[in-house]
Amino acid sequence: MRKQVLYSIRSPYRQPMEVTGFKFGSGEKAICIVGAMRGNEIQQMYVCSQLVKRLKELEREGSICSGKEILIVPCVNYYSMNIGKRFWTMDNTDINRMFPGYDLGETTQRIADGLFKEVQGYTYGVQMASFYQQGDFLPHVKLMETGFTDHKDMIDFGLPYAFVRTPRPYDTTTLNYNWQVWETKAFSVYTNATDHIDEASAKIAVDAVIRFMVKRGIIRTKVTGGSVTEIVDERGLIQIHSPCAGICKSFVRPGDEIRKGDLLCEIIDPLEGEVISRIFAPENGIVFFTYNRPLEFEKSVLYKIISI
Repeated sequence: MRKQVLYSIRSPYRQPMEVTGFKFGSGEKAICIVGAMRGNEIQQMYVCSQLVKRLKELEREGSICSGKEILIVPCVNYYSMNIGKRFWTMDNTDINRMFPGYDLGETTQRIADGLFKEVQGYTYGVQMASFYQQGDFLPHVKLMETGFTDHKDMIDFGLPYAFVRTPRPYDTTTLNYNWQVWETKAFSVYTNATDHIDEASAKIAVDAVIRFMVKRGIIRTKVTGGSVTEIVDERGLIQIHSPCAGICKSFVRPGDEIRKGDLLCEIIDPLEGEVISRIFAPENGIVFFTYNRPLEFEKSVLYKIISI
């Protein structure tokens, strides 16, 4: 293993911020895995740390395939992480909305530029991403549809679900999208935690990435077969919104199979305690996402359902 500072930026008040990477093997740039780019992505950093630990063991055993280089970047934005802030400490900008970056631009543009120069040129790229909505969901892998990466490649992660996302304008400045523009086959892996560590889903993510590397001939080790992957177009998810604000009492969790007409939740008046609304399943499906805060607002997304 080679520990290397990939990018450093000076600070007038603190020590320089150094983005550190861990390289394994040598030769062609086989795969790069990037973790936390936001200050609350504790789980994403943890998953990468466990991959570093696992790969150190595999390297000692001689299990990195000859002529293959692996790069892991566990954390990009530890300045924000140190003070518990999601976005950049000074101007509240998001590094993952600044790619491919600009070396003469704002601070986050410079960080994105410095990082992107180091992670370019790899055959595969994996980002440990955080879900943009507050809630619980099934671990999954996602592909930004650019026409460059084959959907079937996601099957090798062995996760139950793989989603294809049609890019929106704001997606064009993300790491995943720009990786593909510069001809890296890029994927985002999601676990069901962000600002805390969930051991079970972290292990699922680590196993999924190890499994992918084995099947792509980057490392040699024994792995389980994983799950049979169902590829789903993200636009096909059924979204269920709250008709009113109140306290949400949910009766289902991610992974539950539901039938049309099943009671999903009750919304309770927070002051009087009466049930003011009941939400029922519009059709048969698998619960993919559930809102996980007791107090919800009108028009909030309460559930996302995979139709079956």
